[in-house]
This record gives sequence, structure tokens and C-alpha cells, in this order.
Amino acid sequence: MTMTRRRLLATGLAASMPVRALAAGAPALRVGILRYGTVSWELDVIRRHGLDAAHGLAIVPQEFATGQATQVALQAGQVDTIAVDWLWVARQRAAQGGSGGGDWTFIPFSNSAGALMAPAQGTVATVPDLPGRRLGIAGGALDKNWLILRAYAQRQVGIDLDRTAEKTFGAPPLLANALAAGRLDALLTYWPFAAKGQAAGQRRLLTVEDAVTGLGVQGTPPMVGYVFSERWAKANGAVLEGFIAASRQARDLLVKDEAEWPRLRPLADAGSDAEFDALRDWYRRGIPRHWGAAEQEAAAQLYQVLASVGGPALVGGGGDTLPAGTFWQAAQSW
Repeated sequence: MTMTRRRLLATGLAASMPVRALAAGAPALRVGILRYGTVSWELDVIRRHGLDAAHGLAIVPQEFATGQATQVALQAGQVDTIAVDWLWVARQRAAQGGSGGGDWTFIPFSNSAGALMAPAQGTVATVPDLPGRRLGIAGGALDKNWLILRAYAQRQVGIDLDRTAEKTFGAPPLLANALAAGRLDALLTYWPFAAKGQAAGQRRLLTVEDAVTGLGVQGTPPMVGYVFSERWAKANGAVLEGFIAASRQARDLLVKDEAEWPRLRPLADAGSDAEFDALRDWYRRGIPRHWGAAEQEAAAQLYQVLASVGGPALVGGGGDTLPAGTFWQAAQSW
């Protein structure tokens, strides 16, 4: 194991959250989370209401500092599942043939991805305004939001943003500060940061979800989900099914019961009531209402588009067909 890999694991394990005493005989489900990530909201509701115990398992959250650290922990067997996008799953499967270390598979958690934001008083109003402007991009060059925006700009207005925009890749908090300080003209960021920006008066120019629709994708593909090993899932079917059921119950509570939300305030990293309300509303909009063949087909359509933009760096030698097994087929449709 490399020093970087050891450091990432150590960072996460050292920050593991205190856990409840496990119910006698209940199998544990180890979930890698980020401190202020939205997965922690759902897990808090599950555990506070005993939904995991009701379905015969005990959820054990383990906290990590970065998304990369959760991925390393999953691959090292330190956790059973994490939240990540299905593009990551597809890349792993394309690289390793869906076997050995590449047998990851996905169930949906959220349909929300992010948005293109601009200052309240700025020079950018639409996507055609971006060439020559200072554009912040959360994540890296293969981040799904950036690939989607590139494809949208090319298809809708014939602009190659990769060549024409003055790009800055970085961490969402740093880019948010740069936008607020006037060092960026626009920012493509993840939805929690877009929600906070909107609460602070920033303008939302385009959501990633609207960009997907603009690309002609039929249906609503999920954006982020729980990812786990196919071998683990087959060996722990009852645990997985119990978790899926508990997760859906928790989301139902978060949609219907306002009393759930004040308890989540410490987990939301919200600087004001307006920020917290925006985070709540964006989260609710992103909850998948349906999951089945139509949504998986929408994801396959989107993958073809993204493969044409990201090329071999994104898909490896797998071409533009979504690798089989990317989505966990044993999960029931809803």
C-alpha cells in the first residue's frame, strides 16, 4: 500500500464517528461518509428512528475527510459502501472488466448534481457568455458536471468551453470564496455549494439536471448513489435489502416531516437559516422518485454523451456503452 493510500485511510479511520452498541446479532453495515455530506443526514434519521434495527442491521458510519478517501477505504475493504457517482463505477468496471477489484455496483441516492452560478452583479448571464471568462469548476477535468456542461455548450450553442473558457479547477469551498471575492466570473459547483450560494444572493444560471435535459436525454438519471461490491451484495443480500428499505423510509420522513430538519442542522454546515432552508429544498428535489429501466436507460444515454466528451481518459477502452453491472440489478424498481 502506498504512503498516500495509507494516509487517506488513516485520515478516515482516525475520524470515525462514535457508534452505538450494536444490537445483539445484528450484522453491521459500514458506511463511509463525509462530515457535512448529505448521506450523513439520511443515516442520522435512520439511526435515530431505529430503522436499521427494524430491518435487521446496524449502520456504522465512518467519517472521512475527502471523497477520495472514501473511495480508497471502499477499495481497501475498510467500509462496505460509500456515496459516489455511477461514472466512477463505470470507469472501474471498464478498467478491470467488472471482476476482481472492479465489481462495484450502484443504487441511487440523489438525482441532484450541481449548478452553474454567477455573482448577483456579474457579466455572465448565460452559457454563451462563458468564453473568455474566468470559470471555476469544482472537481477535476473528468468531473461529470464539467463534462455535462461541455457537452451542453457544444450541442446547444456550438461552444467548446474546454478551449474558450479561462478554467480553474479546485475544491468547492475555495472556489466559492474566489467567486465571492470577484476572482471568478462564474462557478460550476456541486449542489450543496450552489444552494448556499443562491441563499447568499448568487444567480443560478443553469442546473446540471437542466443541462442533461438539454442534451436530449429521455428520463431522469440518478447522479449519486450508494456503491458496493457485487460479491459483497450477493453474500449480504438481507443486509443490503434492509438498508435500501431503511433508506427509503428515511427519505420519506425527510420529505414529509418538517420536524426532522432542525435535528439535522448541526450536520448541514449552514451559516444561516436561509442557507439551511436552501439545502433542505435542494436535497428534497434530488430524492429519486422512481428507479427502474427508464432511469437506467437515461443513464446509458448520458454515458454515451459523456464518453464522446471525456474520451479514453473517462471510459478507458470500454467505448461509449455503459458497462454491464454498473447498476445493481437485484434492487427492486420503485
